[in-house]
Amino acid sequence: MTNLQHLLALHHTYPLSLNKLHILLHEARTINGLTWLSASDLAQILNIGKTKAIALKKAYSTWMEKDIENYYASLDIEPIPYTSADYPKELLQLPDAPVMLYVKGNRKLLTAEKKIACIGSRKATQYSVEAFTQLMPPLISAGYVIVSGLAKGADTLAHRSAIHYGGHTIAVLGHGLHTIYPKANEELALYMGQHQLLVTEYPPFMGPKKHYFPMRNRIISGLSDALVVTEAAMRSGTIITTELALEQGKDVFAVPGPITSAQSSGTNNLIKEGAIPIWNGYQINYLSRNS
Repeated sequence: MTNLQHLLALHHTYPLSLNKLHILLHEARTINGLTWLSASDLAQILNIGKTKAIALKKAYSTWMEKDIENYYASLDIEPIPYTSADYPKELLQLPDAPVMLYVKGNRKLLTAEKKIACIGSRKATQYSVEAFTQLMPPLISAGYVIVSGLAKGADTLAHRSAIHYGGHTIAVLGHGLHTIYPKANEELALYMGQHQLLVTEYPPFMGPKKHYFPMRNRIISGLSDALVVTEAAMRSGTIITTELALEQGKDVFAVPGPITSAQSSGTNNLIKEGAIPIWNGYQINYLSRNS
């Protein structure tokens, strides 16, 4: 039985962040040690109810009986634990780093030297389309892998633009790999799962939930050297992602927009608060070389 099997069984039973896993391992010594921990002790360690701890122990044992690794291999899904050399070291710096990533596609993109997030409004206008024609070619030429979230609007434009200009792109999902969301991006997701990269911290069988998407944003910013925002309203998930990037010490670039556009109100405000104004990708390359 491999260590990966133990990790997968636990992750499918009760997904823990890395810091909480370390707390469990401090008491149980090994992941499989939770089988001999009493339900009371497990409940205290994980700060959960005793009934839930009993159910956790039972579910873990059930998952341990399944051949999870070979099942996912048959679907071209690769689990990458935090102990793997293929796990992005940048994510280990997060206070709530994921214990496991599930990937489909070109996993080498995860550890590419240069990655940059390109995000924006789900209601992106033609202005974002035009912005990417100025931003993307220099970034691709400089070897950046484009990271985004496969959502409608700017995320979709970022992925498609990177592919159009011959580059590589990573989609970070807010659900498991058995689900394609939004359905409008089914063709794009299938293509990326073969030729680019899909990545998620959620086991493949987990569907989308509203609170998963803010969680995945920390991975988008965590993977990336910097963040580029094309359009964003004042209150949006995009702005939350920029806050995460700033907390992680990343540069935030924002495309200034028309003062009459609600979809540029957030980006203009980001510039007011210190984000770097950007209108072509060569500026990012110049700043990166001289930082």
